Amino acid sequence: MAARATEQMGGGDRVPHTAIERGCEEYLEHLAVERGLSRNTLDAYRRDLGAYLVFLRDKGIEEPEAVTRGDVEDFVAAQREAGYASSSINRRLSAVKGMHRFLVREGQTEAHPTSAVRFTRADDRLPDCLSIDQASALLEQPFPPTDAGVRDHAMLEVLYGCGLRASELCGLDVDDLYLDDEFLRVRGKGSKERLAPITGAALRALTEYLADARSALASHARRGATSAVFLNVRGGRISRQSVHTIVERYGRFVGIEGLHPHTLRHSFATHMLAGGADLRVLQEILGHASISTTQIYTHIDRTQLREVYLSAHPRA
Repeated sequence: MAARATEQMGGGDRVPHTAIERGCEEYLEHLAVERGLSRNTLDAYRRDLGAYLVFLRDKGIEEPEAVTRGDVEDFVAAQREAGYASSSINRRLSAVKGMHRFLVREGQTEAHPTSAVRFTRADDRLPDCLSIDQASALLEQPFPPTDAGVRDHAMLEVLYGCGLRASELCGLDVDDLYLDDEFLRVRGKGSKERLAPITGAALRALTEYLADARSALASHARRGATSAVFLNVRGGRISRQSVHTIVERYGRFVGIEGLHPHTLRHSFATHMLAGGADLRVLQEILGHASISTTQIYTHIDRTQLREVYLSAHPRA
């Protein structure tokens, strides 16, 4: 379905033929221009709505007013049968609801088939998290004595030490570094800026990388200098895909299979909270719009406390 969804939306290049396809493109333009959503967020909306349009096309539905509540519920059921997590299904349903609200508001249809469709119950699943020992093993392993190795060490330290998303790490520019003040300026979701503290091992690793390795990598650029902090071997801004690959590789070296950059962010938050960090302060550092998002880590901490209790108490 994912491949067909990409074909359906065409990354914005395919000319929409049906009325609902045209309405979808207008909604995406509204999100970009009126709401100022980031490129990554818009790409996510395009993929999610692409899957929905493929589903409607397979049912022969081309007009917004032809969509019924049953069609939307069938789409949700198809996502569940395909094995998508509740969070992914709810994200797609949210995009679909937003598009239909937009079409009604713009007078393109009077039908609002999603108004009574409920979100699915979220999975009772906590984010993956490294133990402190695992994080230490990952960051204290011997990194290659090369420019790329110094860079990799700095990236891992900053991901874990500052709680950044992979996209935020890739988006860092040299002008975003306030190392004398021990802060980074981070551009998060929706291009919202925040300050993230950087100290200790993360600051030392980043300083070491900036001293020589970054300049050496930058010398390979063919199109002039870039402002990016983290560079690839061709001297350009490193991509999220490369960060994912690098994190997974170094995790595998110390016996952690399938390590994801977001796991380092989750681990940062969990370990900060376990160490006594205030929840509101943690919310600011992570760039969460709502405190309820940050509160997931209190559940992780309670789970760990219970495990320690059960393993340590003689009558547990």
